[in-house]
Amino acid sequence: MALKGSGQQAIPLHLAPCLQRFFVLLPKILLDQYASEKPLIANGDQLLYSPLLRSLTSLSVGLGLTKALCFQLISFPELICQDELTAEPLTDWQWLYSYQQAITAAQVFYSQEPLPKFLTHGLDPESTNSTNWDSHKDSQIIQWSCLSPEDWCTSGKCSVYLWGSGRHGQLADTGRSVLTPAPSASFSVAQQVICGQNCTFVIQASGIVLACGEGCYGRLGQGNSDDLTNLTQISALQGYVITQLATSVGSDGHSLALAESGEVFSWGDGDYGKLGHGNSDRQRRPKQIEALQGEDIIQLSCGHKHSAVVTANGSLLTFGNGDYGRLGHGSTINKKIPEKISQGLDKPVGQVSCGLNHTLAVSTDGNTVWSFGDGDYGKLGNGSTTAENKPIVVTKLNDVGIKKVAAGTHFSIALTKDGVVYSWGQDRLTGHGESPRTPNKPQPIATLAGHFIEDISVGAEHTLAVSSDGDVYAWGNNLDGQLGVGHSNAVRTPQRIMAFSGKNISKVTAGRSHSAAWATSADTSSGLGESEPFSTVPAQYTALHGIPNHRLRDRLLLLNNFSNLIYSSWRLFNLQPNSSDLGTVNSGEKCITSSAMRSILSPRVFTLPLVRTIGKTMVQGKNYGPQIVVKRIAIGGKKRPKTIFSQISSQVVKLKPADLRLPARAWKVKLIGEGADDAGGVFDDTITEMCQELQSDVSDLLIPTPNSLNDIGYNRDRYLLNPNLSDEEHMQQFKFLGILLGVAVRTKKPLDLHLAPAIWKLLAGLSLTPEDIEETDVLYMSSIRGIRDIDEQGVNEHNFHEVIPITCFESQSSDGQYVPILPGGKNMPLTFHNRKEYVERALLYRMNEFYKQAEAVRSGMASIIPLPILSFYTAERLEQLVCGIPEISVSLLKQVARYREIEEGHRLIQWLWETIECFTNAERILFLRFVCGRSRLPVNLTDIGQRLQIIRVDKDEDTLPTSQTCFFQLRIPNYSSQAVMAEKLRYAILNCRSIDMDNYMLTRNTDNTMEVEEEDDSIQS
Repeated sequence: MALKGSGQQAIPLHLAPCLQRFFVLLPKILLDQYASEKPLIANGDQLLYSPLLRSLTSLSVGLGLTKALCFQLISFPELICQDELTAEPLTDWQWLYSYQQAITAAQVFYSQEPLPKFLTHGLDPESTNSTNWDSHKDSQIIQWSCLSPEDWCTSGKCSVYLWGSGRHGQLADTGRSVLTPAPSASFSVAQQVICGQNCTFVIQASGIVLACGEGCYGRLGQGNSDDLTNLTQISALQGYVITQLATSVGSDGHSLALAESGEVFSWGDGDYGKLGHGNSDRQRRPKQIEALQGEDIIQLSCGHKHSAVVTANGSLLTFGNGDYGRLGHGSTINKKIPEKISQGLDKPVGQVSCGLNHTLAVSTDGNTVWSFGDGDYGKLGNGSTTAENKPIVVTKLNDVGIKKVAAGTHFSIALTKDGVVYSWGQDRLTGHGESPRTPNKPQPIATLAGHFIEDISVGAEHTLAVSSDGDVYAWGNNLDGQLGVGHSNAVRTPQRIMAFSGKNISKVTAGRSHSAAWATSADTSSGLGESEPFSTVPAQYTALHGIPNHRLRDRLLLLNNFSNLIYSSWRLFNLQPNSSDLGTVNSGEKCITSSAMRSILSPRVFTLPLVRTIGKTMVQGKNYGPQIVVKRIAIGGKKRPKTIFSQISSQVVKLKPADLRLPARAWKVKLIGEGADDAGGVFDDTITEMCQELQSDVSDLLIPTPNSLNDIGYNRDRYLLNPNLSDEEHMQQFKFLGILLGVAVRTKKPLDLHLAPAIWKLLAGLSLTPEDIEETDVLYMSSIRGIRDIDEQGVNEHNFHEVIPITCFESQSSDGQYVPILPGGKNMPLTFHNRKEYVERALLYRMNEFYKQAEAVRSGMASIIPLPILSFYTAERLEQLVCGIPEISVSLLKQVARYREIEEGHRLIQWLWETIECFTNAERILFLRFVCGRSRLPVNLTDIGQRLQIIRVDKDEDTLPTSQTCFFQLRIPNYSSQAVMAEKLRYAILNCRSIDMDNYMLTRNTDNTMEVEEEDDSIQS
């Protein structure tokens, strides 16, 4: 190719001065642009990198410039021969190299070409041979690993033991009071265990966090204050890979968690600002600490009333109660956001520990230990009992080589790299036995001499130490049996826990009044064990039958590696195919968002970005959004109101989208003429009613599939977008439908909406195929094929119209009308010779007939949730995200049930569950709507924000049950038999549709009716 100016000789393109100058400047342009946008991405202010950077990045990879840019400048032959496994890219260019690897991997996966070495290294060649695999097999592996992860982690299970007080459920299935360590089957999924203030947390290998125990002040992060006796996932952390968690062992309980991607979350009691959010509010769900964004946090610690974090560059930040100087800022002032300690720390800090009212820190080299805060009992280790409000050096530990420090209530512990334990402070807790005085300087614990201690953990008033031999030693307060030595007497010197003989314990954790220890098995960082993960392939994964287990395992490792590459670079991809990007040079990006590639991605790729973005854009500090007015019943002989959908739609589309991004109620509903105040139940109930309207004759926005009308084929219970509604009013309604879908995702409250798979594909940004058309209109596809292949039946140009009644380029749309399939189609004759063009045009029309309506729905979704991330979702996953599961599981309802004024084992409760189990699914849906206003449950149990409260009430026997939908409550009186209970419950769910029957709001709403009617004439029919 050459450039040629007027009157000038042609110049080869590669010699063009403008192009040469561009390539000279390209490295600087790329690095400068990346550097300027990276902070915006890290802080969540920008979802994707700019079109400019994405295009330049794509261009660089497409032109094969990666090696020249990403690696040390060397001779050309060396550059060509560089090994992709051993070569290390330059630090500044790691992002471009990762992008190039992701693009390369996507291309070869999509085209089923030989995979590159960086993906296949160390794996069975048969598991990486593209000729043996396809997207169907790969998608089944991913589906299986997601639905049954335990099948793939056999050798990664932990042997976990718990003991001490379990009165709040913190020991889960181990019991209420255990004096010696007892194994717990439910904790076998743990990679880390953290004991706290009457609560216990578990971090799984996948980064999922589970909790059980006392729920006061929201310390379990479940969104409520309920106690939990079973390990339950913290849904607010779903999608994040949590690598570290710290929790307090005193006061009212709070916790911090660190995500692999750098976010720090806090929850629980917020007194004194110890959660770091700038206030003293409690948080019942994990909330990201905004002040720590951009900080590279490596370690966390929670004291009774304060918190601390350490950064990768050795800075120490503290926040919370400042009494006694425990924050180290030179004063006793409380700090409600993390603040860096600016004085007294002359070395980088490597680890910190917060106690009751003092703090310990150790330098990264282990040669300096600092202490500050209350000095009672000499726990600061400086020979004094005076409080210090700035870090002071514990000189006794200078150059000792400290590995870890731990602060208790009135004592301190330090572990050296040589396995020696030092302690100081209140004598009954230090492990020094009957010493004549309180040690106010660090002293090695004599009883542990000769034992190499690998790790220590300090509770409120007791300490655990684990040796290199796998033995565990305990001392301190033992009122609740938290030492695990078989009695509840205090122990002043380290005593070996005999129950652990031969158990090879490697980790311990001490809470306020309970403890845990575990023996770790094979490394599970990949989520897979080293041995055979399963014995047989489940029946439903038919494509995987006959494939050896080790090959399936290696294939999953390969797919996870691929997903990790995509996840590392997704912000550089063009996820908006209709955007005005400068263009994608290579085809890899298009491969990534293809339907086949989406099905083989690990959920981490799309779940974490979606959760993070939704959390970043969530409206905080509000229980509900703007108020809207709805009239469901005619008052005073007036006309029947418009549909609820049209009433709410006309109001909501005028609101600012940012005001609707709430975690629970996007808007508050005021019902005219009805006795209800919307505390959540009215909002839920009206959404359920809108879904019913859309799928009934009162609304024309959706239409049944042709298969439904013809009673043939699949998807006869599904609906399509009405392709004939394209005026402005209906486009606004389609947009509101998208807002509804987005609100369902954001609030985790599924919609009972039965859209056809083809519509979900369009909403996910995928194009339709003829197969998608057949899924909803089998007769149409049969007739189209008949026209195309009519010559095979002996038909020719002479008798064509005797068989085919269609005379022009018109075809039947999904709603049964005949429409032109191209401009002027009504005047274009259909003949035997142009029939194949007709078929192509007809299919093209049908594959695009919903495009305008689908784009309106997507625009509504985009105002509530980050639409580009949906480019990683398959149609099935998107439907599940929005609509949850159609089957109401009784076992799931039991798991979220809580009982008041009645015990779980009471005969009424037994009768209730037996009755619900006998219900059809349709009746269970009615029951669910009766108690919470919704008709669907989310896929994940942890996404159910409220617990089903079953309350026994003092009413006449055998009367109707009642409910409070706002609070997910069922109130039951006494019943004489199960048959009577079933009869009354069935009557209630079928007939009692009014919300808040006590009508305490009716008078107020009715008094305002005339005023509202005059103001809101637009919603009258």
